[in-house]
Amino acid sequence: MIHLLLAVIYLSFISLGLPDSLLGAAWPKMYLEFGVPVSSAGIISMIISMGTIISSLQSDRLTKKLGTGRVTAISVGITAAALFGFSISGSFWMLCLWAIPYGLGAGSVDASLNNYVALHYASRHMSWLHCMWGLGTSLGPYIMGYVLTGGQRWNMGYRYISCLQFMLTAILVCSLPLWKKVGGNAQVQEEASSEPLPLKKILSISGAKEVMLAFFCYCGIEQTAILWASSYLVFHSGFSAEKAAGLAALFFIGITVGRALSGFITMKLSDPQMIRMGQAIILAGILIMLLPVGFGSQAGLLMIGLGCAPIYPCIIHSTPDHFGADKSQAVIGVQMASAYMGSLLMPPVFGLIAQNLSTSLLPMFFLLLLILMVFMHEKLLRLT
Repeated sequence: MIHLLLAVIYLSFISLGLPDSLLGAAWPKMYLEFGVPVSSAGIISMIISMGTIISSLQSDRLTKKLGTGRVTAISVGITAAALFGFSISGSFWMLCLWAIPYGLGAGSVDASLNNYVALHYASRHMSWLHCMWGLGTSLGPYIMGYVLTGGQRWNMGYRYISCLQFMLTAILVCSLPLWKKVGGNAQVQEEASSEPLPLKKILSISGAKEVMLAFFCYCGIEQTAILWASSYLVFHSGFSAEKAAGLAALFFIGITVGRALSGFITMKLSDPQMIRMGQAIILAGILIMLLPVGFGSQAGLLMIGLGCAPIYPCIIHSTPDHFGADKSQAVIGVQMASAYMGSLLMPPVFGLIAQNLSTSLLPMFFLLLLILMVFMHEKLLRLT
């Protein structure tokens, strides 16, 4: 039973990643069809992000009322319906409309699953599960590319992913009894045993604001690297756009391989030690990017990806230890919301820096966020 449920959770994490990179892969075809500026993808992305923030903040209330299994099944079903809506959209405003349930579904399932795994499974599983998310983000563009090169329209890519999500929803519905069985080394308890915490009370918990800021900074680094790595390689390092697009994948390689390796390393190191190790590797990557050598940019991005790998899953997994199992769902909900805020705000902030100053400031931007993240994480450890 334990292993069967874990397999279902692994599938759920792959499904979380599948839609995340679809918009970027399909947008070069989509914006031409809808007759909108290429920058309009940012509008859809912001709507999705706002939905995830709202649903993350409500995850504690929903999980305590319905339980993790039901929240996961319902959220994946909502996401599947939204993806199908994308596939039948004939105008830009319809995409914006379907982006609302898309974001609302993604935020709840992300926060609920992360808390469930943090409570009931070892740290290695958290790292490997987020590695599965990386696998999902890699499969999404591959499926869309297969559709486009096969002569089909972009909407069929969304439809195929939607069908996969509906299949997973059916699996999750069938697996609902498993969520009440033994998870990891502890008896799984339904989350409805206590009242949900209001946001004001969550923020008053010692260490809550610090972990939120640490998560904000981490996701600011991750998403800024994802969005601006190619531009940095073109404008600072002198690569062609085609070459830079391939080299920017080094960051994804680093983070995916790093999470696979982190699962083994967590058997020897604690969550705080893993986070500190990741921060040290990010610092090394930033310093390498600043070296006046030809391979510095590429090697630095790879190192930063490796450093990012353990931080996200280990912050999540350590939440019950820092705040208690009774408060972990509420705290993880606001952590996820702050993570999405970092993803939403920091890439545009660097965009303004790049436009008005220079893209060569990307390593220094990473360094500032890293310093604040380290400070907040160390303060969190002192407080909790």
